[in-house]
Amino acid sequence: MNLRPDPTFHATPKLAMEAPAETLAFTLMLSPDGSQPDGLAVVDVDPKSKSYGQIVHQVIMPNIGDEFHHFGWNACSSSLSPLSGHAFLERRYLIIPGIRSSRIYIIDVKDPLKAKIHKIIEPEEVFAKTGYSRPHTIHCGPEGIYVSTLGGGGPDGTDGPPGIFIMDCETFDILGRYEMDRGAQDKHYDFWWNLPRDYMVSSEWGLPPQFENGIVAEDLLSNKYGHAIHFWKLRERRNVQTIDLGENHQMALEIRPAHDPSRDYGFCGVVVDTTNLEGSIWTWWRKEDGTFDARKTVTIPPRPAAADDLPELLKGFEAVPPLVTDIDLSLDDKYLYVACWGTGEMHQYDVSDPMNPTLAGKVELGGIARGTAHPNGSDFAYGPQMVEISRDGKRVYWTNSLYSTWDDQFYPDDEGGQMVMAHVGENGGLTLDPDFCVDFPKGYRAHQIRLEGGDCSTDSFCYPSV
Repeated sequence: MNLRPDPTFHATPKLAMEAPAETLAFTLMLSPDGSQPDGLAVVDVDPKSKSYGQIVHQVIMPNIGDEFHHFGWNACSSSLSPLSGHAFLERRYLIIPGIRSSRIYIIDVKDPLKAKIHKIIEPEEVFAKTGYSRPHTIHCGPEGIYVSTLGGGGPDGTDGPPGIFIMDCETFDILGRYEMDRGAQDKHYDFWWNLPRDYMVSSEWGLPPQFENGIVAEDLLSNKYGHAIHFWKLRERRNVQTIDLGENHQMALEIRPAHDPSRDYGFCGVVVDTTNLEGSIWTWWRKEDGTFDARKTVTIPPRPAAADDLPELLKGFEAVPPLVTDIDLSLDDKYLYVACWGTGEMHQYDVSDPMNPTLAGKVELGGIARGTAHPNGSDFAYGPQMVEISRDGKRVYWTNSLYSTWDDQFYPDDEGGQMVMAHVGENGGLTLDPDFCVDFPKGYRAHQIRLEGGDCSTDSFCYPSV
């Protein structure tokens, strides 16, 4: 424990934006066929460094078959909550769950170039203490580490609904389930909150049989994936409202609330509309009576393509859906970045008016039936996927792998893990950095990114910016 709060903890988003720029990024490496252990790559993102754009350290795990996906910190700016006793924690450990194995690794990155495994939590402990499986998203909360899951109990994860469990942020002991009353929630994906206003929002993907071996076309076309968002009384740990976005809006994924906690709204990305193959962004907000509402505020159309140029899954449609698989919001709540993994595009929307987003910039890279190359001339596998924004909002990083079996279905001829970065213009717009294109070791793909000192999908803030 520190004698004063960690300097990377910030009371407000504005203060976080004024902090020193990141010089390192932490990126997950996964072995798609499970033939080698997954790992954590430390990437040099300091443009003044001789090793800029290179992997400068790796932590390779001792097991195979984990499939790393999402990860997060043990502690962040939420520790400054006046309701927390954890203001003197240190942002020191990365919590990395294996979405296939249900194993959790705690990685000590106090010295990033000597990052090492601190603790391993075996799946049997996860099952025994929570009844959940397939841990997915990590959020550092004021009183502990919150972990969402995609599976319930049983071998296929369908014995009861998935949910959230909480870990001790100092010992990393699993404490138990979060939910006291889950209401209509029976699937899970992402979650985030507004701490001062004491509510949480969660979303839905699908159950393990619907994603582990690839997308199940019959389930998609019969609208059996998740299509609702849930609102929770955070400290009472109960679901107070569920909004169904419509069964045709399949796979409601990332939840991105406004960073300034005085702003009572946020965004959710929907992968595909089964009636027209569109992707969409929804804005949700809290009304004066305390209830919530949501409205579709962005639609992204599919791109026509010849059947011969498409993977088997899409031949009958003769079109490429955008496949909105990740979104991220800048700390000033001005720009929302939308990864269109199918069409190979990264969109930048000005969301200063959250009910009326406008397209401010776009980059094309990769993409089904297109394969746009990087400005340095190298091929880019798959499409833009996991996106992360620097605290000052000037740099946007992304990787290319969605999920191993889905990569293989939508991009059967592609291979390789990559990470790129785009610069943000003074008045919006995106320009890829020709000198930053990281190729991951052979046999590995790349997924989520965390930035040294925190980033835009990690920290939640307890005080409004002034």
